[in-house]
Amino acid sequence: MSRRVLITGGSGFLASHVAAALLARPDVELVVAGDVREPQHPLDGVVYETCDVTRPDGLAPLLREHRIDVVVHLAAIVNPGRDHELEYRVDVDGSRHVLEACVDAGVTRVVVSSSGAAYGYHADNPEWLRESDPVRGNDEFPYSRHKRLVEQLLAGYRQAHPELEQVVFRIGTILGPTVQNQITALWDGPALLGVRGSDSPFVFVWVDDVAAAMARAATDGPPGVYNVAGDGRVTVPEIARRLGKRVVWVPARLLAAGLRVGRSLRLTVHGPEQVGFLRHRPVLANDALKRDFGYTPGKTSAEAFEAYLESHPGVARR
Repeated sequence: MSRRVLITGGSGFLASHVAAALLARPDVELVVAGDVREPQHPLDGVVYETCDVTRPDGLAPLLREHRIDVVVHLAAIVNPGRDHELEYRVDVDGSRHVLEACVDAGVTRVVVSSSGAAYGYHADNPEWLRESDPVRGNDEFPYSRHKRLVEQLLAGYRQAHPELEQVVFRIGTILGPTVQNQITALWDGPALLGVRGSDSPFVFVWVDDVAAAMARAATDGPPGVYNVAGDGRVTVPEIARRLGKRVVWVPARLLAAGLRVGRSLRLTVHGPEQVGFLRHRPVLANDALKRDFGYTPGKTSAEAFEAYLESHPGVARR
């Protein structure tokens, strides 16, 4: 069956990789990238359209015009800041509008990029989180809260509109050759910050693995909810050793107090809630991705980190 696919957030970093992966598949007839921004590096073979997911009527006409049967929903605020109202409009209201448009236009499948943040940053998270674990988010951390709300919205649509198949990916920390975000910023200084009493492990996934999984999800992959991460995990001390940098271990209460003062002085967008983000990072098991979805990432978490360092030679000291 030939697919006609529209990608929201189509000018973004991940979307460009997903579009390239879709173009390489013989079972994809059309790739449309919709976004409010012009693409910096447009791909030959992709149709670029203006699309604002914050508008209730912004997507359905495009879906009908191009006879789209699969939507890959990537439009999101990936680096949250101070404007939480905008982040809510894009992440939560935008996802609602996408789902409404899919049902209205007769789309048969939607692929959604969720996040491990949907599970939340909690002290009682299991050592390895699986898809059967509750999606709790954190109300004090807007990005995590929004991911939880979107997952609740998706669950409601699975009940009310079973004709719209869903593939929901709870993705770990994506690394790639041009990635720069609040995670990678933690590694740029002379030392790494650690919360005393926690190794704060990361699960990484290389961008090409995410793109390949999404291309499968948009075509012949089974519906469902899947964690997307490379095998294994990498702790803060392991990262520090690889970077040739030391770890500054700070007590959680002291760090929270410092962040509270820093945000009140507008020295940082982060507040005390960031302590949980640093301390209780969700660690994603990828068993279901490999066993049930049928995709094994080409790089482990450690290999994805090594590939990141190779493409960012100034980060490590050795």
